[in-house]
Amino acid sequence: MKRTLFLLFFFCNALIVEAQRVVEPSAEKRPEWIQPFPPFQIAGNLYYVGTADLGCYLITTSSGNILINTGLASSESQIIANIKTLGFDISDTKILLTTQAHFDHMGAMAAIKNLTKAKMMVDEGDAAVVADGGISDYDLKGDVCVFKPVKVDRILHNGDQIKLGNMKLTILHHPGHTKGSCSYLFDVKDNERSYRVLIANMPTIVTDKKFTDIPAYPNIAEDYAYTLKAMKHLKFDIWLASHGVQFDLTGKHKQGSPYDPLVFADKKSYYDAIDELQAEYDKKIAAK
Repeated sequence: MKRTLFLLFFFCNALIVEAQRVVEPSAEKRPEWIQPFPPFQIAGNLYYVGTADLGCYLITTSSGNILINTGLASSESQIIANIKTLGFDISDTKILLTTQAHFDHMGAMAAIKNLTKAKMMVDEGDAAVVADGGISDYDLKGDVCVFKPVKVDRILHNGDQIKLGNMKLTILHHPGHTKGSCSYLFDVKDNERSYRVLIANMPTIVTDKKFTDIPAYPNIAEDYAYTLKAMKHLKFDIWLASHGVQFDLTGKHKQGSPYDPLVFADKKSYYDAIDELQAEYDKKIAAK
């Protein structure tokens, strides 16, 4: 009963804000966010279908497909075309996921959900933001939607499993960047071997304010500390992220590059990046 009321609350909230104006922040200073990028097979049944910087991932299964992130609202046609180029159909999408409830990853989610009727599954910390289109985001003014609200079909918690066909993903609650930022761990395999894949939501600090000056997110400092500690101990074979620049997408994969999952097995770059983010966090804490 409690879970039903929880979902009903977000559904009703989404209906309330549905009529509100959606004003997606400008991406003029981020041309890489909309720059087309050729879709490709990352490893086994995992594919890249995003832009040059906004990481969007398609996981195909025996019972339909999973799409993680959608980029900006204007990315809808590009993602659909990328999926088609790979030989798949957007209508086969059964589950929608996101690594964080920001407009640059949620922009086209409502449109794709409407097209596919897929189930939207969201980390508990971001459920309200997904349902109201960003109005309740702790770092925004909260007067207009920054992406079209999306009905949440399942609320996820740390360690929950997302199952479809022959695939099983584990969600990792990595809050801080947003209250419900999350990463995903899962296995894929090709004819040679299996790969443990991490799609990481790197805990970059999004606010210029002091952590103590954010009443809408009173435990933000503790959440960042938790996430940084947790991410230092993750084990994987290959890793990807919410943004291509975070794992050097354009440097590691060029148009026409041969299939090579291990090009994304640069573990040192991941742990180095976490150490750099830890240093940024420590500096911000020390400045309070």
